Amino acid sequence: MELRDIEIFLTLADLLHFGRTAERLHVSVARVSQAIKKQERGIGAELFYRDSRNVRLTPAGEQLRKDLTPIYQGLKDSMERARLAAQGKTGVLRIGMIPANAHDLRRYWETFRTRHPQWGLRLRHAPFVEPFAGLRRGDVDMLVTWLPVHEPDLIMGPTMFAERRVLAVSVDHELAGRSSATIEMLGDFQVARGKPIPDYWAESYTPWHTPRGNIIERSAEIENVDDIFTLISAGEIVNVFPVHVSRYWNRPDMDWLPIPDMPALDYGLAWRGEAENDMIRAFAQVVRDLGAL
Repeated sequence: MELRDIEIFLTLADLLHFGRTAERLHVSVARVSQAIKKQERGIGAELFYRDSRNVRLTPAGEQLRKDLTPIYQGLKDSMERARLAAQGKTGVLRIGMIPANAHDLRRYWETFRTRHPQWGLRLRHAPFVEPFAGLRRGDVDMLVTWLPVHEPDLIMGPTMFAERRVLAVSVDHELAGRSSATIEMLGDFQVARGKPIPDYWAESYTPWHTPRGNIIERSAEIENVDDIFTLISAGEIVNVFPVHVSRYWNRPDMDWLPIPDMPALDYGLAWRGEAENDMIRAFAQVVRDLGAL
């Protein structure tokens, strides 16, 4: 199996969507389909169940993903270490970003690079579904995430920024055009539900009840932000976001309403205690020295 085909398989196993896989890898959908069919012929079994609406891994696909993930990551890490060695660098700090505003945080990245030119810095998107899995697998060294993080094996580091919340609604929604929204309004509509995420972590993002005690209902389980936007645009749900999302993902089919009575959401660092090293400690110190935005 060629390295590119492995990358296609693992990306599709993660996204479970041929179009988004093609977009992420900058190839055609036909190329993704061709690679998967080639792998299935070689293995002699289907790797994905697929129909007009869903893509799911088969048991053979699950096993292949489990076996290939560490091998592929090892190859990528080896290539990265070789590239860094050629540049005179001795290591690379990998930071996963759940928020989308890496550009807003550039003072932290620039200060770290200036203070520690012997180390590289790599930023990657991190999903909100199974948010801490990347840390535990060793895919990333640190995670920028909303807080708090109460996990026995993880350390919650310093806060990087705090943001007010906005409510995203369809432009055709009954709330569209209002100057603001309230937490109480959330009790009249469904919001997105991501699985699997810890209940306490979900509640810090969107509470389970309104101030008057009304339940804020969750939708069917969501696996990525694109699905959330699709349901908002269709008017099936509304959803709370930190305000930077309205800048980075501004869309003509959605309206953004400030929620003045919802407290700001803190974002900061988390990392696995057993994996703490000099690079992790150095970056955490940069954030402490510069302070939160």
